[in-house]
Amino acid sequence: MTPPGLKDELKKRDPFGSKEQEAILNILRTSDLFHNRLGRLLRDHGLTGSQYNVLRILRGEGKPLPSLEIASRLIQVVPAITGLIDRLEKQELVSRVRCEKDRRVVYVAITDKALEILANIDQPLMDAHKRLMGHLTEAELQQLIDLLEKSRAAVTDDDS
Repeated sequence: MTPPGLKDELKKRDPFGSKEQEAILNILRTSDLFHNRLGRLLRDHGLTGSQYNVLRILRGEGKPLPSLEIASRLIQVVPAITGLIDRLEKQELVSRVRCEKDRRVVYVAITDKALEILANIDQPLMDAHKRLMGHLTEAELQQLIDLLEKSRAAVTDDDS
């Protein structure tokens, strides 16, 4: 059975203005649903999506990173990386280390406490990914990835 389309979900009477509009609204609606579902899981572990993202970046890098480098790697852009890191530091999930060579640069390091939290999140998050996307075949997932990357590249090209 075919799932209801966005037009039906939104109880929209008139057709969308264009296929591009319908596609973007579908992406936004799906992103919102996924964001809410994954956000609940992260909240159960005391984190927001942005906080998790910072910790994931630091764990993946395996060494302290400057704040601006972390900001450039975030999935969702946050306007105030300093405030985000402040909150993580208050929770004892990161520590700050000032660069010896350039005192203006502050490195952010992940703590053992954060690594433990991430270890507890890893499997439930993988399970959530499977629940949200496991109904698609490998080929469909790759096609979706390719199309989304192609769409993001067009946005990046527009900016230059």
